Amino acid sequence: MLCACTAKFLSYVHFFFSFFLFLRFYVLRARECAHTRVCAHGNRKRGRRGGGGRWKESQADSPRSREPIVFNSKTAELLSHHQVEIKQEFPREGWVEQDPKEILQSVYECIEKTCEKLGQLNIDISNIKAIGVSNQRETTVVWDKLTGEPLYNAVVWLDLRTQSTVENLSKRIPGNNNFVKSKTGLPLSTYFSAVKLRWLLDNVRKVQRAVEEDRALFGTIDSWLIWSLTGGANGGVHCTDVTNASRTMLFNIHSLEWDKELCDVVYCHLCFQCLGDQSAALVGQMCFQDGQAKNTYGTGCFLLCNTGRKCVFSEHGLLTTVAYKLGRDKPVYYALEGSVAIAGAVIRWLRDNLGIIKTSEEIEKLAKEVGTSYGCYFVPAFSGLYAPYWEPSARGIICGLTQFTNKCHIAFAALEAVCFQTREILDAMNRDCGIPLSHLQVDGGMTNNKILMQLQADILYIPVVKPSMPETTALGAAMAAGAAEGVGVWSLEPEDLSAVTMERFEPQINAEESEIRYSTWKKAVMKSVGWVTTQSSESGDPSIFCSLPLGFFIVSSMVMLIGARYISGQLLFKLDNFIS
Repeated sequence: MLCACTAKFLSYVHFFFSFFLFLRFYVLRARECAHTRVCAHGNRKRGRRGGGGRWKESQADSPRSREPIVFNSKTAELLSHHQVEIKQEFPREGWVEQDPKEILQSVYECIEKTCEKLGQLNIDISNIKAIGVSNQRETTVVWDKLTGEPLYNAVVWLDLRTQSTVENLSKRIPGNNNFVKSKTGLPLSTYFSAVKLRWLLDNVRKVQRAVEEDRALFGTIDSWLIWSLTGGANGGVHCTDVTNASRTMLFNIHSLEWDKELCDVVYCHLCFQCLGDQSAALVGQMCFQDGQAKNTYGTGCFLLCNTGRKCVFSEHGLLTTVAYKLGRDKPVYYALEGSVAIAGAVIRWLRDNLGIIKTSEEIEKLAKEVGTSYGCYFVPAFSGLYAPYWEPSARGIICGLTQFTNKCHIAFAALEAVCFQTREILDAMNRDCGIPLSHLQVDGGMTNNKILMQLQADILYIPVVKPSMPETTALGAAMAAGAAEGVGVWSLEPEDLSAVTMERFEPQINAEESEIRYSTWKKAVMKSVGWVTTQSSESGDPSIFCSLPLGFFIVSSMVMLIGARYISGQLLFKLDNFIS
């Protein structure tokens, strides 16, 4: 009887132990969302202007950089510039960060060097009348307003760590995705700032403590730079503009105010007390009329179409965003946007990860050697697919390989991939707007690649038009700053805008060939979808129980209980025989 009792006792112990593990399994995956408060002081609609130049964060197919560019407000002539590269950090797979202090230090260095160059040209820096700031819009920073120290690295726009945050938010948002999109024009995605902020609040103790003590400031890169450049902890101006605010997923693009309901959903209670880079490029390309569009080729690809004062909601996977608002009393203009996560970044991947090329410029030489991908297709979905799919489960693939495929064909396929992704966005844009584009205006570092530009014209089957001065993002921010109230050194009236010399690329293949290549690309895209599940790797909890499925605990408990009962029955049977 003692043995039988022991067996029963062990079975119950195992049951309760398994039940404990069962609870632990769920607790490890539960996201406790404490109501928090992030302070944002200062006027949210106006930034301080003054000082020199125009500080630009360029997006190119080289590592991220900071580059101040000085323009002549009468002729739009580029007078001086200096560029400093900023390294990215990849602490885990899918995580992308930058050091906010390194970003700020690079700006200081660029200011100093640019002013030195102006002096060498005998240009008095006191003649500089305004500063325009252009920046990556969704990249997120939280810092201490008392010390001026960042509380964590900047979480970059293409970072993927927040996928489970997105999934948790989607479960408790009323109306799910439509609730957010109707207010912000954006889908729920790892792309935008609100989910990055939520992750910082959930996972970084320094951020949590600063919020509890009312010391935390949150912003995109423009906010961090302007606050630091205007005094920092000694009275710096904490502000942003509508183009950056509209990418946080917390800003109502209809009322042009922070939305309390959205903040409540994300559990970020803001105390409300510049141009984004793609909006600046739209202005720099002088796309002031309805239906005008531009595409910027940098680390990612960003195609914006001006929809005027009408807020158009896409039915084909595009974003509705604020294009620009050039003054306190000026009207707001909206745009449809298609965002591609990987464009120039694929060239860097071929260089740094595969070693196919030694410099980014070599990609054009390799592609030129073969002039074709030889049926090879490259879908660079390293961070999932953005517009028009919004598919986080996708991963990069190279398909259509044969024994004759070599690195030149892969290089060509990488350039084609950028063009095919642009075609997908343009097709969606044409369906939403109802008026097909007659030509596409382009800018960004990758537009120096003539093979890429010709490929783009062939795949779109419309002309591609490139300005002789590719720094249109910088030009747009300078134009906005120069036209600001109280500055007035740059007129944005159509008759006063300087003519820009353009290079034009016409399609050189027939429409049938273009369609065949495009349809094959879309088959490749479908093969890239569904490669990964969207389980979270955010918490970094090393416990082995995180990886064990729920069924393990249930099944193992049942097996052990049955086994224990069998053992106890056998023992009782043997004991009865022994007694008899």
